[in-house]
Amino acid sequence: MIPKSCKRLAEVDFPIAEVSRQAVREKSIRKGHPSTLQLWWARRPLASSRAILMALLLPDPCDPLCPESFKTEARQTLLSMQTRPSSWTKEIETDQGLQAAMLRFIANFSNWDMADNQTYLNVGRTLVMSANGRNLPMVVDPFAGGGSIPMEALRVGCEAFASDLNPVSCLILKVMLDDIPRHGFELAQSLRLEGKLIKKQAEQDLAELYPLDADGATPIAYLWARTVRCESPDCGSEIPLMRSFWLCKKSSRKQALRFRIEDHKHAPARIKFQIFNPNSDDEVPRGTVARAKATCLCCGSILPPERVRAQLSSVRGGADVLFDRSGRRIGGAIMTAVVTLRKEETGRHYRLPTSKDYAAVRKAQEHEAEALREWVRGGKNGLCPIPDEPTPVGGGSGASRAFSVQRYGMFQWGDLFTARQKVALMKLSHLISERTASSKRKLSSPLAAVLSRCADHWSSGAMWIQDLEAVAHTFGRQALPIVWDFVEACGFRSKGGANWEGQVDWVARVIDRSCDSRVADWQLADATNHPLPDESADVWFTDPPYYDAVPYADLSDFFLVWLKRALPNDPILRDPFDPLNPLSPKTSEVVQDETRLAHGQRKDRSWFEERMSQAFGEGRRILKDDGIGSVVFAHKTTEGWEALLSGMIRGGWTITGSWPIATERSARLRARDSAALATSIHLVGRPRSENAPVGDWADVLRDLPVRVASWMNRLQSEGIRGADLVFACVGPALEIYSRYKAVETAEGNLVSLPDYLEKVWEVVGRAALQQVLGSEEEQAQVGIAGALEEDARLTSLFLWTLQSTEVAEQDSKIEQNEEETVAKIAAKGFSLPFDVVRRFAQPMGIDLATWTDRIIAQEKGRIRLLPVQERAAALFGSNESNYVSSWVESERKELRQMTLFPELLNMPKSEEQTFARKKLSEEATKSQNCPTTTLDRLHTGMLLQANGYANELRSLISAEQDRGWDFMRLANALSALYPNGSLEKRLLDAMLLVAQR
Repeated sequence: MIPKSCKRLAEVDFPIAEVSRQAVREKSIRKGHPSTLQLWWARRPLASSRAILMALLLPDPCDPLCPESFKTEARQTLLSMQTRPSSWTKEIETDQGLQAAMLRFIANFSNWDMADNQTYLNVGRTLVMSANGRNLPMVVDPFAGGGSIPMEALRVGCEAFASDLNPVSCLILKVMLDDIPRHGFELAQSLRLEGKLIKKQAEQDLAELYPLDADGATPIAYLWARTVRCESPDCGSEIPLMRSFWLCKKSSRKQALRFRIEDHKHAPARIKFQIFNPNSDDEVPRGTVARAKATCLCCGSILPPERVRAQLSSVRGGADVLFDRSGRRIGGAIMTAVVTLRKEETGRHYRLPTSKDYAAVRKAQEHEAEALREWVRGGKNGLCPIPDEPTPVGGGSGASRAFSVQRYGMFQWGDLFTARQKVALMKLSHLISERTASSKRKLSSPLAAVLSRCADHWSSGAMWIQDLEAVAHTFGRQALPIVWDFVEACGFRSKGGANWEGQVDWVARVIDRSCDSRVADWQLADATNHPLPDESADVWFTDPPYYDAVPYADLSDFFLVWLKRALPNDPILRDPFDPLNPLSPKTSEVVQDETRLAHGQRKDRSWFEERMSQAFGEGRRILKDDGIGSVVFAHKTTEGWEALLSGMIRGGWTITGSWPIATERSARLRARDSAALATSIHLVGRPRSENAPVGDWADVLRDLPVRVASWMNRLQSEGIRGADLVFACVGPALEIYSRYKAVETAEGNLVSLPDYLEKVWEVVGRAALQQVLGSEEEQAQVGIAGALEEDARLTSLFLWTLQSTEVAEQDSKIEQNEEETVAKIAAKGFSLPFDVVRRFAQPMGIDLATWTDRIIAQEKGRIRLLPVQERAAALFGSNESNYVSSWVESERKELRQMTLFPELLNMPKSEEQTFARKKLSEEATKSQNCPTTTLDRLHTGMLLQANGYANELRSLISAEQDRGWDFMRLANALSALYPNGSLEKRLLDAMLLVAQR
C-alpha cells in the first residue's frame, strides 16, 4: 500500500502537452465514443480523465516513502511491454528514470487508440494493483454527469461509485456502468435486432406521414421556415423567417432558393420560391431575419423583434402549419424545399413542396389530435402522450439566460416539435415501452438512449447544414434558442445518422467499444448528502457544476419528457425529493440561478458557495485518511472560480497540485471570439489536517511570486497561454494558501480568499508584464526611467490574456481559415469579459474609466480593445469630418489603404503631399498642448503606415529612437502579442521593417 505521506505522481509531475493533444484530438472522434451514446453537456474527455486517474493512483518513485516493492514490480511491468522504448531498459534503473517512464506510459495511454489496447490495459491495471496492495481502489464521483471519470476508473481496474442528481445523467450511468459491462457484446447485437423490428413496425404505422414521391424518389428531409405577417400598411404579405436561402453550399455543387413576388388585386402579395444553381454567392438572396428583426421581401419593411415574438407567440412558436377546413395552408410554418434520394443516383436532390407534402402534415396533425382525444376519454390517466410539461423560463440572469423559447410562445416541451415529429416520437415511445416491458428489459435503457438521439435530431430546433447536406442536432450549444428555419428529418425511410436506424447504430457502436470492464455502482443522489459511509473512497475525483455556466437540469428536460413516456415505470426518471415535480430536480441542483429559490433562499452566489462547500465537505468525509482527490475547473469568469474555490477551501481541502489540460481547439475559441478557456484545470488535493497551523501573511507573500513565476515558465514551455495560463496559476497559488487553516496579517486580521486571489491576479499580471515589456532592472540597463504608461500596460495585459493555448490542430481547414477569421474579429476589436480585465487592472492601479473611449470600450459586460483605425479621430484631431480616417472598399470588397484626410480624394496628385504634410504638422502642433503616451505615438505611426506616408513615418520613428527605447520596445512587444491575421500585427511588422532600414 502507498504510505499516507507518499506523494502521488499527480502531485509532482504530469505530461501536460501530450495529454492535452490527445484530449483535443478526442473531440473529433465520433463513432463508438461514449459521448455519442446520449448528449450530455460539459462532458470531460476520456483522455484527461484516464491520465489524471493514473497519476492520482500511482506513487512517485522519487519519493523516499515510495515502497520498494512497488518500484520493483513497476519496472518489471513496464519492461514487459513489447512496444516500450528500447531506452527504458537502462533508464528505469534509477528512480528518476522510472518516474519518467511512468509519465510517458500515462501520456501514451491517454490516446483513444490505446483505450482498449489489451497491452496498455493490462499494464495500467497491474500498476494500479501493485500500488494498492493488490486491492481494488474505490473511485468516487458525486457529479458524474456523462460518466467519463467512473468509466475510466473501471478501465484502469478500479471499483467506481458514480452519482448525480439528474435523471438523464443517471440513465447514461446505468447504460455505461451497468448494462454494457453486464451484458457485453450481446447487448449490441440484441439492440441492432430489436432496432430493426421497431423500425419495421414504426415505418408501417407511419407510412402515410412519409409518402414516397411519384417518381420513386425518397424524401429524407423537409426544410421549413417559420413565418410572420408584414404589418406595414397596404402590404400584409407573409415573411418567411430564413437565415439563409442556401440549400447546398459544397465547393463542387451549389444550390439555393430564390423568390419571385406574385401580386394579387384583392389579397397581399405572395412569395413563390424557385430552386436554382447560383454561379456566385451574390446571386443568392440575403436572409430575412437577424436578431429577431424580420425584413419583408415584398415591401422591404422591417418588423421589429417585439412584433415577431408576438406573432409567433400567438401560434405557439409557429413550427406547425395552419390549415383551413379544406386542407389548404393559410399560415404557420412554410415548407421551402424537400431533400430527396433517387435510385441509382448519388447525392442529395432538392425539389419544391407539393400539395401531397402538406397533406401528409395535415394527417400528422389529425393523428396528434386523436391521441389527445383518446387520452382525455381515458380520464387523463398517465402522462399526456404529447409532452405538456413546462419549458424553462429564459432571459434572466444566471443559467436561465440560455433559454428564449418561451418568448416565442413555446410554453410546453411539445411546442418544440412539429406535429409529425411528435407523432413519430410518440410511436417510438410506445413501441419501446411495449417491447421492453418484460423479457427485453435489458434493452430498455439503450433503446431510450436511441430515442433521445432521435429527439435531438427531430425537433424544430434542428438545422440543415448546407456544407454537409446533413441534419444538425438541436443542441449546437448549451442553450435552447429560437431557430427560424429548421429541418424535419424523415426518421424511418431516410439514410444517414439522423434516422432511427442510424441512431441505433450510434448507440450499438458505443456498446461494441465499451465492453471490457466490470460493473460499477451508480445512484441518483445529492452530492451535498452523499450516501457512502465515512472513509470509503480511495480517490474522490469530480467535475463539479461551474457556477452559472450550464443549466443542466433545464436542458436535460428536453430528453426527460420523452424518456418518461418510453419508460413510464422507471424509478430513475423521477424526482425522489419532490414527487409532484414532473421534471428533473432543480431545487437541490448546485447551479447559481437567482431566478430560483431553494427552500426559501435565493440561489445566488452565497448559496452556491455554501452548497459547494457542503459537497466538498462530503468528499472529505468519505475519503480515506490516506486518500487523494481531484477537482476539475473550467469556468471562464473569476467569480465562478472564486465561488468554487471558496467552497473547496471551506470544505477542508488542501491543494497539492494543479495541472491545466487543453480540451478545446484554440482556433475554435478565437474564431468565436470566446472567453471560454481552452484548458480545464485539474486541482489535486488532500484533506486538510485538523491540526493545520495558521499561516503568516508575510510568509505567504514572499512565497507567492516565486511559485507563480516558476509555474508560468513551466506552463509556457508546455504551450499554455493567455487566460488559460492565468487560471492555471491559481492552483499553485492556492497550494500556499490552503495548507493553513487560516492566514493572518501581523495585526491578527484574517486574510480572506477573495483578498488572496486579488493578490494572485496582481502577481500574475506583474509577471506577465515583465515577460512582455521587461523588468524595471532591464529597462534601467537601457536607460529607461520607470515603466511604460498605463495605456501601454493595459493593452499589453489585454493582448497577453487574449492569447490562446497552443494545441496541435487536427483540422487543416481551421488552420487555413484562421487568419481570415481573426482578421474579421480584429476589425471590430478583440474583447474580454469585464471581470477578467478588472482583475488585472485594479490591483495594478490601472483605472479602466480613464481609458474608456480612448483605448477601450465597455459594452454589455465586456471590454473591447479599440482597433487602431477607431483611434484616428483622437490622434489626429477632434473634427471627425476632416480628420477621421475613412475606409473604402474595392470592387472585390476587400479593405484598401486608409485615407486620413478625405480632401485628398479630390485633390490633384501634385498637391497631395504638401497638403498632407501641412495637416500633419498642424495636428502635431495641437498634440503638443496635451500629453501623449508612447502607445498614442505608436498608433500614430501605424496609421501613417496604413496610409503610405513613408517619409512622415520615418521621421516619427527617428524622433522616437532619439527619445529612448520605449517606442521600439512597445512595438516589438505588441507585434508579438497581436494575433496573426490582425491588421495591427501587419502594420506593426511593416513599421519594424522600416525601423530596421
